[in-house]
Parts: sequence; structure tokens; C-alpha cells
Amino acid sequence: MSQMIRPPIVLLKEGTDTSQGLPQLISNINACCAIVDTVRTTLGPRGMDKLVYQSEKNVTISNDGATVMKLLDIVHPAARTLVDIAKSQDSEVGDGTTSVVVMTGEFLKAAKPFLEEGIHPQIIIRAFRSACALAKQKIKELSIDIKPENMREFLEKCASTAMNSKLIASHKEFFSKMVVDAVQLLDDNIDLDMVGIKKESGGGMEDTQFIAGAAFKRTFFYAGFEQQPKKIVNPKVLCLNVELELKAEKDNAEIRITDPSKYQSLVNAEWKLFFDKLEAIHASGANVILSRLAIGDLATQFFADKKIFCAGRVPEDDLRRVCRATGAAIQNTITNIIPSVIGTCDLFEENQVGSSRYNLFTGCTKTQTATIILRGGGEQFIDEAERSLHDSIMIVRRARKHRSVVAGGGATEMEVSKFLRDFSLSIDGKKQLLINSYAKALECIPRQIADNAGFDSTDILNQLRQKHAQGEKWFGVDILNEGICDTYQSAVWEPSLVKLNSIVAATEATCLILSVDETVQNKAAEAPHAGPQMTQQSRQALARGRGVQAMRGR
Repeated sequence: MSQMIRPPIVLLKEGTDTSQGLPQLISNINACCAIVDTVRTTLGPRGMDKLVYQSEKNVTISNDGATVMKLLDIVHPAARTLVDIAKSQDSEVGDGTTSVVVMTGEFLKAAKPFLEEGIHPQIIIRAFRSACALAKQKIKELSIDIKPENMREFLEKCASTAMNSKLIASHKEFFSKMVVDAVQLLDDNIDLDMVGIKKESGGGMEDTQFIAGAAFKRTFFYAGFEQQPKKIVNPKVLCLNVELELKAEKDNAEIRITDPSKYQSLVNAEWKLFFDKLEAIHASGANVILSRLAIGDLATQFFADKKIFCAGRVPEDDLRRVCRATGAAIQNTITNIIPSVIGTCDLFEENQVGSSRYNLFTGCTKTQTATIILRGGGEQFIDEAERSLHDSIMIVRRARKHRSVVAGGGATEMEVSKFLRDFSLSIDGKKQLLINSYAKALECIPRQIADNAGFDSTDILNQLRQKHAQGEKWFGVDILNEGICDTYQSAVWEPSLVKLNSIVAATEATCLILSVDETVQNKAAEAPHAGPQMTQQSRQALARGRGVQAMRGR
């Protein structure tokens, strides 16, 4: 009898909640689908915007999937996976963030009935990974390589397609040329930090300026600044990481002297060192001085007398862009300034843009940087326009590197879906059903594009299936005429890398969620004062300032 009554085995702390098995798996899928439904309506050229209210001074309006997902404070551990894949898609490719989240939701929905029927998750994972490998192979076959002589047109079409679903879609022709000009100026590394986007409220979107060079907003200035020249032809630019400002002696160092009369000689020596620096800069021949650190009132007045322009506290990224545009090099010391570290351009000038003044460096012969001064009505509108431009720049950057393209508008997804359906007929067993369901899930992209435009998605999908069955591989949703069209001929192009990355990321996220069958959660550990509790005696000792001694005494 004593052998039958066994004491309970306690493995986890008190208050730990565990849930496992099929109910936990279904719960994770339902949580992810709830998140997908939030961003689903932002997909496509007619997608709706989301307003995320965080505080009275922090309101964001956006239809960018990654932005919305980041702003949502998601607490469900499995649903956070969707946030991670949206971020990775945004950082890797720059566009397709909503597509990858919607596809993940559809893959999970496709797997749910099979789980409820008792099929093991690992069988589903293996089938989905096989389908993903086949889809990648098909997309690579479909992709079209662009010839170098058609590169400009190709990049503009890709930029325009990326802007179709954004707030600036009505100005896509204006901005697509600007984006391609900016990316074409960069070197082969295509460092995105070399494309600066400045926001200046006021005016219309068409007032946005593109500068093939560098530009930054006027920095803080002292008396004497207005006497400095604001327009210099063929300037010589010197960029410094040196502070040109006299500080009070008590802030700089501690000086001990026995004879008070010697104090003045110390002050004079400091002033001489300071003026020697300024004279060395003047002797270098530079007439535009930029520094990442402060340039004080004394130095400002000195440069004004010498007809030299100066700006202190220039942001580091702006200073780097000026160096890349003019050929200057940032100097950490004033000594031995050689001509090779001084940059030049055709024209330096200070112009009024909106309510601010900007310092512009134009006519840079070997420039590898660009600046866009973005104009628009409201602050939120300009913020969303900046995000749209960032996505478009990322797409053009990837397209310039990889130079292969596929049609958008859901055409590629429909063709891959047809290919996987045909393949599933050639195999038997559970894998046939699973790959068929994966193929059907890929149709979510054209279906959602049609739904968001207010079209009859069932009718649109039936027409697309018919065309693809007849071998018309580039037919997708026609937003303008409420029907279907050859999206490749309509110049709705996307880099093939976007499609490849989307399908791979969505499949991996799906497999990750399907492989989790247990969640362990300790609510006590999440409490704000989690950890060992102090006794009343210890608290009193700490309050009297004898905390350490009291603890040692015990």
C-alpha cells in the first residue's frame, strides 16, 4: 500500500504556470492570426493606414507593416515572432514587411486543421520546408536579369512599385527619379548612411529638394556669425573634431600658484595657444571650417574677420557626408594640416528652406553622397513620407546589387502556387495534402490586394487561376481597372530578392511556432519587486544608514 502512494514531485517554483500539447499550439496560432488581422488591411496599393496612439505628443500614422508591428506593444511570446520577422525583412530588404506577416498567418491557418486531425507538427514542418525549397527554385527560374543599358529604367520601375502602397504614391514619378539619382551616386558598397533625409515642414511634396552633395541645417551660432560669408565659390573645406572654445579655468584644471602676479601670465599663455590654433587653421587656406565640437564666440569673430565661414556642433553623420562629398578628411588635431585633407566643391551657400536655413555643398565632382530635403504639410505626414522613401531606397539598393526582377501584384505568388499544386499531384501521402495547402496559402497576397481595393477577390482569383493555367505567368491584380493584367508589361516590378526573402522568412517563422508545444510562465518573476524579500529589521537598519553593519551582524 505504501508503494502505491507516492509523494508529488515538484520541479518548478510555486506560481509557475505550464501549458502544453495541442491546446497550447492552437492558442499560439490563434494569437498570431489576431496580430496578422491587425496589419492585413495595409497590404497593397489601396491598403489602409493605421493610427497608433501612444501619448498626446506621440501619434504615428503609417501603413508600413514593420513600423506598425514595432509600435504595437505585443506581450504574447509566440506572437512576438511576427514582430521579429517584420523587423528582419525591413532591415534585410526594406519592403515586403506586411507580405511576410500575412503569409505567415496564412501558413499557420493552413496547418491548423491538420494539427486538429492529429498530424504531428514535425510532419507539417518537413512538408512546409520542402514546399519552401521548391518555391525558391521556381522564383529563381521566373526571375529576369536586367541588362546594364536598361538599368536606369529598371531601378525607376522598382522604386515606383515600392511607393505604390505608400502615402506618397500620387507623387511616385517625382520621387522615384530622386531615389534612383541618390542611390546611383553611392559607391559600390552602397552605404545608406550616405543618403541623408532632412525633414522641413511646410510647402508641398513637390517642393522637396534633391542635393547631389551634402546639406545640413544651420547649427547653433555665436555673435559674429552674421558677418561671415554665406556664399563661397570653389570653397576649401576643413572638417575637424576639435573644440575651438575657451573655457573657464576652474572647469579646465586646478592651478596652484604662490605669486598672484603669475596668474596673468598663465592666462596669456592659454590665449596664445588658442590663437595659435586659429592662425594655423587660417594658414591652411581653408575658408569653410566645420567641427563636430563647439566653436566659441571668440573663434567665430576671428573667422568672421578673416572672411571664413565656420559651423560648430555639426552632427557626426552630416560631417561624414560632407567629407564624402568634398573629399575632406576629419582631423583630430590642428597641427600639420596638409592640402590632401582639405576638400572642395563648386559652390557652398546658405539657403532658406521653409522656416530654417541650410548649408549646401553642391557641384561636388566626385561625390558619393546625396541629401533629400523633404517638404510637406503635417509632421506625421512627413514622417510617413520619410519611411516610404527609406523603403524605396532600400529596394533600389538591393535591385542595383542583384539585378534580377519578378512581376508584382500577386503574379509571382499565383505562379508559384500553381507550380506547387502541380507538384503535389506527383506525390502521395500526407505530404501531398500539406504542400497543396501551402500552395493555397500563397494565394493570400493577390486575394488581400483585391480585398483592400474593394474588389471581388473570389472573381479575381478565379480569373488569375485560369490565366496561369493557360501559361500566362505574369498575370496579377489590376488595381486601376478592377480586373487582372500582365503586371510585368505594366511595369509593376519587384526585385526577386524581396520575394525569396519573404517566403523563406514566413516559412521559418511558421515552422518555429509549430515546433513550440509548451509554454512555461512564472508570474511571480514578472512582479516589479521580484526576488528575496527583506525582513523588517533589515529595512529599519538601512533606513538608519547602518544597512551593511546590520546585515553583517546577523
